[in-house]
Amino acid sequence: MTPFGEAIRKLRARKGVSQKQMAAALNVSPAYLSALEHGQRGMPSFDLLQRIAGYFNIIWDEAEDLFLLARFSDPRVVVDTSGMSAEHTAFANLLAGRIRHLDSAALAQLTAVLENAVKADGKGS
Repeated sequence: MTPFGEAIRKLRARKGVSQKQMAAALNVSPAYLSALEHGQRGMPSFDLLQRIAGYFNIIWDEAEDLFLLARFSDPRVVVDTSGMSAEHTAFANLLAGRIRHLDSAALAQLTAVLENAVKADGKGS
């Protein structure tokens, strides 16, 4: 499951609707919605994101958070290290090969390291 899928599932639970009901209201198939929740589809279109926000009648800040989650929930990530150092390429490949085996604590540590490095560098994502 992706962070976006988890958020959708929580919104559905809060509203008390099934995937089938939500899918019908959004004019998508229940299979597509299920695949989206389980991380078997890439990022939904902006149009679908807007329809989801409207369906749940969420305020702008919450909708923005949902859109950001969708952006960071693509299960098929591509890291392009062309033009970067050999160390960058090696790191990206090492992470790709071992990410499946990292536990929650290791993920939290790596996330903190990356976020702190970005803050120290002064550059956004």
